[in-house]
Amino acid sequence: MQGVVKVYDPETGIGVILNDADGSEVMLRPGSLSGSLFRMLRQGQRVVFDASEDNGTLVAGNLRFGADGK
Repeated sequence: MQGVVKVYDPETGIGVILNDADGSEVMLRPGSLSGSLFRMLRQGQRVVFDASEDNGTLVAGNLRFGADGK
């Protein structure tokens, strides 16, 4: 999946990515950046990610750099 960071709080590790495919919100939780190249995210940053469902909520993981057209 690919999307854009809507919000991210580096102190808590909580944030939201807007999924390009359908505009849905995918949550970032503490630890979501573990194993990725990212240490921090900024609003408007494009990312590629995997999503899994946790108690009915989509959660992002395995974040990578995103680019338009991919």
